[in-house]
Amino acid sequence: MKFSTITLLSMCAVASAGRPQLSISVQDGSFAGLDAVDPTISWTGSSKSGDVDIEYGVDVGASSTDIASLPKKIWGKASTEVSGWVASVRAEIDAADMKSADIEIEADNGDTSVKVVAATGDAFTVSTVEATQGFDTDGARITVNPRYNVETEDADVVIAYDKGDTNIELTASADAQSVTVSQQVDDDNRIAPTVTSAGGVSLEWERSLGDDNSLTATVTPDESLDVEWKDSEWTASINMPITGAKIDSAKVNIKREVNF
Repeated sequence: MKFSTITLLSMCAVASAGRPQLSISVQDGSFAGLDAVDPTISWTGSSKSGDVDIEYGVDVGASSTDIASLPKKIWGKASTEVSGWVASVRAEIDAADMKSADIEIEADNGDTSVKVVAATGDAFTVSTVEATQGFDTDGARITVNPRYNVETEDADVVIAYDKGDTNIELTASADAQSVTVSQQVDDDNRIAPTVTSAGGVSLEWERSLGDDNSLTATVTPDESLDVEWKDSEWTASINMPITGAKIDSAKVNIKREVNF
């Protein structure tokens, strides 16, 4: 059956008090033809059933006129409080493969949290497990976040130290380590260099534009230049791979929160 995108969006607007988001991705920075443009509309909603909070959403392809090809991703999340812990389960289904779902299970009591990422299909399989413990000392906040990948058997730990205008994050595994030092230079500027044990270096610069708007640029030599510009309801992201002094191509994503 054929169905117009406008008709479907009108139905979503009537059925929900949520605010859809329109996202447009442009490959290689090309705006010349529609083949390079992939518009997506994300719609979310929420409800409550007893003590359980329910959230749900769907990503819809906005360029197609065939209703069967419109949904891209469908997800739902249920949360509740149990003995001081906020527990939640989130499931996400790829509309192209309805036989399996990605599952996230979380529990949080403020200082301690546990997260399990799994998948369902022919069987329930766990892919990653992680925990986070936070505590305050001498006016600073320290968090310890051990992580384990069940599939690859890789393990690492992230230790973060946050005090005033300075944040230090150390990520360490058996094979590699990295350190990021984030410093708030003044009210409008923040810089965050990262150094890895393999000799890699990157630098992030964030400029506040006021009213929660910002411009963030991250340079990783011989790898990429990433820029994100937030301006009111608009968010523009640009990724440009770098080889030496040459920029090979660009991927542009533009997102705006819209009301229908």
